[in-house]
Amino acid sequence: MDYHVSSDALKGKVILVTGAGDGIGRQAALSYAAHGATVILLGRTVSKLEAVFDEIEAAGGPTPAIIPLDLMGATKQNYLDMVDTIEGQFGHLDGVLHNASLLGVLCPFEQIDEKTFDDVMQVNVKGAFLMTQAMVPLLRKSDDARLVFTSSTVGHMGRAFWGTYAISKFATEGMMQVLADELSDTRVRVNAINPGARAQKCVHRPFRLRMAIY
Repeated sequence: MDYHVSSDALKGKVILVTGAGDGIGRQAALSYAAHGATVILLGRTVSKLEAVFDEIEAAGGPTPAIIPLDLMGATKQNYLDMVDTIEGQFGHLDGVLHNASLLGVLCPFEQIDEKTFDDVMQVNVKGAFLMTQAMVPLLRKSDDARLVFTSSTVGHMGRAFWGTYAISKFATEGMMQVLADELSDTRVRVNAINPGARAQKCVHRPFRLRMAIY
């Protein structure tokens, strides 16, 4: 049986997408907007965010917002200020897609560079952790909120040479499961998606999401 989503399924919803300038984040933002959501585009390259902004407006979607932020250098206060801004401008937040991440370098475990490891953990794990801590109180105010993390096949089954990225995605899935359990009695649902290797390599083509629901 085919499942069809109505064109206004996300009407009135405010959804934040990290890494929204290109790839999966861009496509997710366009899709959310096409279904009626007001999308908050977060990323580090303003020109890319502006291009997505223009695409959404040209397609007749609700006017999005742009938050230029580099997760590599962002602090806890940056995220708290960001949430205050979102609440002040929109009054609510109904969804978050944690899409921004770094791959690092594929290499044998014993050759992993410490700086590369730190950079990947900063963006993929600590950035998502601090941002989520800041956003959960606002998400709790929504009537029906969704918090979605982007994982990977190597996030639940390690693979040779993918050490840094795999470790970060194992941590991502663990964070998701902890939050899903803690928020199980609230109106916030927490999930992880695995776009698959094809989607990650062919980011401008349609892709099917595999979702782990807790």
